Amino acid sequence: MTDQNARFRNALDRLDTLHAEDPRRAQAAGKEIAYELLYAQRMSEWLGRVAPQASEALHLAARAQHLQRWRIPRDNYPKDRRGYLAWRRALGHRQAEQAAQILREVGYDEALCQQVAGMIRKERLHSDPDAQTLEDTACLVFLAHYFTDFATAHEETKLLRIVRKTWNKMSPRGHELAATIPLSGDAQALLRKALAYLAD
Repeated sequence: MTDQNARFRNALDRLDTLHAEDPRRAQAAGKEIAYELLYAQRMSEWLGRVAPQASEALHLAARAQHLQRWRIPRDNYPKDRRGYLAWRRALGHRQAEQAAQILREVGYDEALCQQVAGMIRKERLHSDPDAQTLEDTACLVFLAHYFTDFATAHEETKLLRIVRKTWNKMSPRGHELAATIPLSGDAQALLRKALAYLAD
């Protein structure tokens, strides 16, 4: 293994160690796993489909998504749109700084650390292809693994709004891959209804 490959593997291991501290648990392939560790693995898996030739920085940003997300609970902020946005900003800044620090510690230069941090903060979504690819990946992970359960917990008007916003964040490549995701009948009907509205 080259020094560069060892550094990349070390960074992933450091990120996964933090993901594994999540007290919430999930089931995957008949085994229990930390909720955010499973999410991080799914991000890496989907990135491989969205962009097989993804840069090292993009792979690291994907793996660092939701880094210790549970440490800033949504309940700490008002239950309105403004509170939600404030929560997302706080998460993004904390996760970006934490990821950048880990990358510095394993030997990455400051330029790459800041590149990864910027992607995690969702900067330059419309001008940086890597940032858009990361957004596509996150949207696809949501649709593939979380949307069906999410749909059972919220009323339809809210769900339609979320689906439309999610779809509008994605590139044509993201839309193409989203069409391959097998959804439950109810979830598929909800997606069709949301997209019909966008087509009008």
